[in-house]
Amino acid sequence: MHPLLRAAAPSRRRFLAGAGGALVLSALLPARMAHAEAQGPAEGAGALAPKPGTRVAAFLEIHPDGTIKLLSPFVEGGQGIATGMAQIVGEELDVPPSRFVVECAPPGPDYAVVNGIRMTGGSFSTRSSYETMRRLGATARDLMIRAAAARLKVQDGELTTRDGMVLHAATNRSLSYGNLAVDALKLKPNESVPLRDPATFRYIRQPVPRLDVRDKSTGRAVYAIDQKVDGMLYAAVQHAPRLGTEPTSLANEDDVKAMPGVHSVHRLPGAVAVAADSWWRARKAVEALKVEWSAPKPSGIDTVAADFSSEGMLAALKTSTELGHVAEEQGDVAATFAKASKVVEADYEAPYLAHAQLEPPSAIARFDSDGTLDVWLPNQMPEVFQAVSAKVAGLQPAQVRIHSPMLGGFFGRHFTYEAGNPFPQAILLAKATGRPVKVLWSREEEFARDAVRPLSFSRFRAALDAAGQPTAIEVRTVGEGPIGRYFSMMMQTPVDPSAVEGIVEKPYAVPNRRMTFTKVAHPVNIAFWRSVGHSMNDAFYESFLDEIAQAGGQDPFALRMTLLQGNDRHRTLLTTVAEMSGGWQRGAYRTDGEMRARGLAMASPFGSETATIAEVSVEGGEARVHNLWIAFDPGSIVNPAIVKAQVESAAALGLSSVLFEQIVYRDGVRQSQNYDTYPVLRREHMPKVHVRIVESGAPMGGVGEPGLPGVPPAVLNAIAALTGQRIRALPVANTKLSGV
Repeated sequence: MHPLLRAAAPSRRRFLAGAGGALVLSALLPARMAHAEAQGPAEGAGALAPKPGTRVAAFLEIHPDGTIKLLSPFVEGGQGIATGMAQIVGEELDVPPSRFVVECAPPGPDYAVVNGIRMTGGSFSTRSSYETMRRLGATARDLMIRAAAARLKVQDGELTTRDGMVLHAATNRSLSYGNLAVDALKLKPNESVPLRDPATFRYIRQPVPRLDVRDKSTGRAVYAIDQKVDGMLYAAVQHAPRLGTEPTSLANEDDVKAMPGVHSVHRLPGAVAVAADSWWRARKAVEALKVEWSAPKPSGIDTVAADFSSEGMLAALKTSTELGHVAEEQGDVAATFAKASKVVEADYEAPYLAHAQLEPPSAIARFDSDGTLDVWLPNQMPEVFQAVSAKVAGLQPAQVRIHSPMLGGFFGRHFTYEAGNPFPQAILLAKATGRPVKVLWSREEEFARDAVRPLSFSRFRAALDAAGQPTAIEVRTVGEGPIGRYFSMMMQTPVDPSAVEGIVEKPYAVPNRRMTFTKVAHPVNIAFWRSVGHSMNDAFYESFLDEIAQAGGQDPFALRMTLLQGNDRHRTLLTTVAEMSGGWQRGAYRTDGEMRARGLAMASPFGSETATIAEVSVEGGEARVHNLWIAFDPGSIVNPAIVKAQVESAAALGLSSVLFEQIVYRDGVRQSQNYDTYPVLRREHMPKVHVRIVESGAPMGGVGEPGLPGVPPAVLNAIAALTGQRIRALPVANTKLSGV
């Protein structure tokens, strides 16, 4: 084995806030590395690249058998990023993606590949790293050619490559990359290597099969929940019934310690834990503990009072009298409303939502004899988890090694939310027991402590002229978003972008607009969730746009086309989705022996654009969605099969959220404790999903999340068209629908 890579030493990190729901991680190079950079680049493996992503030795291992290990800056969580990275690097390196083994890179400055960013989230991975990863592959290929030229005693220009081989056609000689790796490692990288002409691409833009599909299909894929280390104990926890309360006494601690397999009983912040020789024994023991908890405190951030409820929180949002801060303003809204022929008003609200991921959270912590710490845990930002783990353990970040397995679901679940992750518990228990400890939360504990999508509320007003066209729109959004919660000190505006995205910067040409944001903090642990603020705000806005169309006697499709005059990208999507569905149909119609109707919506999330049509019927007072047609424009793509799969999965989650999902608080406690009390989309509710990719040539946008936001409003608009019932409070399951 001749690796071209040794991972760079971990560095310190700091957060910055980014717009549009994205987080930005800025790397601060240690002083010794900054000094080395100032002295100029060195030769060989110790060379420090002038910018992340250019040091081949930090990313690639090339083996004699032709396989290549790529240390990816991003975590595979089912979104296909490992395959996409292999396609991008393999295209320029001239190696088939199937020969790549992809793992998540450890913490280190090399992996902050664009402007200091190292995060898996915000539908950001591919679009943020596309050029950098192409250049990485091209640089590595150039090293191979130069090493081969020296070995064969020919000029670089006489050599070509194919499938991991360097070829000299004139003498019919060839050398494999694996054979050249040691020599190539000694060379100074060329930072100005040319990239391939896209017309010659062999892998990019092709439906390359997923690299992980066989292991996942055969049960060989290793998630955090599957991992083990020698000599480890298993630990189960019982959290306080309300966030912010602490264990004060254990009435039967001695009895629990005497249970089979129990090693020890522990008190943790907001929880108690039992360590044992198996997780089942640990769980049975911790559930047997009789715990006295401290009295609930008044509600505050991460402190939930005994009388807190979702209903009370929504009332607080609705009755807030603070003026708020302007998120977007254009024209003279007040004057336009004063002369309006008609004014339309509506309030929209959405509940707390759980991530409800398939894999329960787990983590392993092990202190080593040299005083360092290893932590195996699901995460979306290795450097951040390294820093937090170090703080919990009382170590320096460089003393902590983070291992990042593939994720069994994520979309915001695996950030370092206070009290929302088990890894601090694993670290504390490993320190207390002197043994490696694996903490696994039961499904009930996961539902109790998962950080949730915020409950939200928005009030809409629109002014219409005599022709029924909207001349002004005003929106007041009240609540809190995750960026404002966790990174407010880094924000340069009081407006939380994660709370207003999907309401501001809409493509429609309404001449007078005013959108404001009023912050009202939630006491509960809130989180990023798939498509973040877009997940509810596009539902609000696009539903209200249909209300505007109805009030003005307009067809919803025609109104959108009118408001998009001169906007070819969005009009193309609208006409495409209409054509996909066999032509736009307004109002109820009969098909397959039942009455159905269609709803339309657009969304502009994460740099991409979508247009969605939903076809709905009503059976037994419940909505049934039969078809979803989605025209999706991400600008450009890497793997069309992965793009379609991600749009389909996002559509399923969007449908689940609008029809069924909600977290309800009552008496300070979440009422959902497992899937039996947190309904999600079942197989019989899954419609046919038709996806068409429309590459407009715009800058590459995100893929993992943009398919979701258009689905809820399309469904709501279809229900309104079919039944006349305009649902403004989600989920739909809370409303008994009338038959047609």
